[in-house]
Amino acid sequence: MAEPRSAFVTGGSGFIGGRLIRRLVGDGWRVRALARSDGSAAAVEGAGAEAARGDLDEVEAMRAGAEGCAVTFHAAAYVRDWGKRADFERGNVVGTQNALEASRAAGVQRFVHVGTEAALLAGQPLVNANETAPLRPDSPALYASTKAQAEQAVRGANVDGVFETVVVRPRFVWGVGDTSVLPSLVEAVERGRFSWIGGGRHQTSTTNVDNAVHGLVLGAERGRGGEVYFVTDGEPVVFREFVTGLLETQGVEVPDKNAPRGVVGALAFVGEALWRVLPLPGAPPVTRFAYWAASRECTIDISKARSELGYEPVTSIPEGLEALRRSAAASAPA
Repeated sequence: MAEPRSAFVTGGSGFIGGRLIRRLVGDGWRVRALARSDGSAAAVEGAGAEAARGDLDEVEAMRAGAEGCAVTFHAAAYVRDWGKRADFERGNVVGTQNALEASRAAGVQRFVHVGTEAALLAGQPLVNANETAPLRPDSPALYASTKAQAEQAVRGANVDGVFETVVVRPRFVWGVGDTSVLPSLVEAVERGRFSWIGGGRHQTSTTNVDNAVHGLVLGAERGRGGEVYFVTDGEPVVFREFVTGLLETQGVEVPDKNAPRGVVGALAFVGEALWRVLPLPGAPPVTRFAYWAASRECTIDISKARSELGYEPVTSIPEGLEALRRSAAASAPA
């Protein structure tokens, strides 16, 4: 019999997963987390979870890890804007299918999947998008298409009252501990490769990691089986202003360089084609997914999460930026 407040977490050594473990442990949950290496085991144990050794390829190891847990939080994913199809499919599609199979076999009652608005993207803007927008497993961006396929598997696995699945979709996750978005922006500026695309004045929705985790916990506690919920920081912001604020927390001044939207879009399309056909090492100078993220409006309606989950952001954008400033100051050389 599963303990009511017990969870199995995949991706627990990552940005969202690590913060999720800390939130759950702080709330009194017993947490076990998948760990594929000594480093991952140390990370999840440091966050307060028991390490369960295994990988997304190992259904039996995940079943053993999930045994006795009421909820699985599936935060593991292959998050890149470029790479091999096999890696995206293994990390996002097959890994999710395996986690579902293992959780069902272990008797888990609820499976909460970390989704993304990227599952809706195929090059178009998202304007005040809600959960009725169609998934795009046909997207030319592998991250988008495989996350859409993963979400289809999660939603299709729901059996009311037996094995209930819930998808929670944060958008543009940021905050203290980010190992992806903010470091990439800092590196681009420092290497002289940063430009605003078309001025960067489009609207975008964002989700501080604390708000993403809050949404996941509410999804586990209050979400309806088979349903999807967007969670964000609330009102959208101007992309240029938000990214400038992010970089300023690291003491990085953003150059006032602009690139025409059409030129960058063409460069992304041609670059991807060349890198696929030849193939060339590394990644193209700009990918279509990165181009979409930096040049297209992406605004999200979170009214469903508000009405059904009682969701409200727990950390405001100014509070999150101040936390990043304090973290940067604390880690700066004396």
